[in-house]
Amino acid sequence: MSELFWLSDEQWERIEPLLPVYKRGFKRVDDRRVISGIIHVLKTGTPRRQAPKEYGPGRTLYNRFRRWAEKGIWEEIFASLRERDFPDRLVIDSTIVKAHRCASGGKGGSVSSA
Repeated sequence: MSELFWLSDEQWERIEPLLPVYKRGFKRVDDRRVISGIIHVLKTGTPRRQAPKEYGPGRTLYNRFRRWAEKGIWEEIFASLRERDFPDRLVIDSTIVKAHRCASGGKGGSVSSA
């Protein structure tokens, strides 16, 4: 199992003011814990369902990531952290993306016109 990722106190102090404040509904899983879990999943490529339980339920990681992405909150978080902790640009490796055999021109793939 890979080592767990946790936001440092300094990182948390910079991003906590950027987070939405929810006053209604069920008791929420701690934002710092969930953000650390989301970053862990992104760094390791671990499926969210297999994320260590220390980060909270995988469904919570997914929902928080998706909702905050729609609101642009992740852009603000990473811009805040980028100052010293993260590189200016990030590269996503898509080598685990599965493609159908016809995507590479195999049997049943596209026919080129001559």
